[in-house]
Amino acid sequence: MRMLTRFTQYLRETVQEMKRVSWPGFAELRESTIVVLVTVAIITVFLFAADKVLDLGIKQIIALA
Repeated sequence: MRMLTRFTQYLRETVQEMKRVSWPGFAELRESTIVVLVTVAIITVFLFAADKVLDLGIKQIIALA
């Protein structure tokens, strides 16, 4: 019974907290999404290049052996 009371209180507090949340407008959401996508693309290209350089380096070391 006590567990049900605690769960109900948790749900009430969650609803109250969600009413205080400041939701972004469409323009802000769009800008943030673009920033995230560009950042992910840049990191992806960097990691791909680093992987290829390291791959070539390891292959060269193995070829020397």
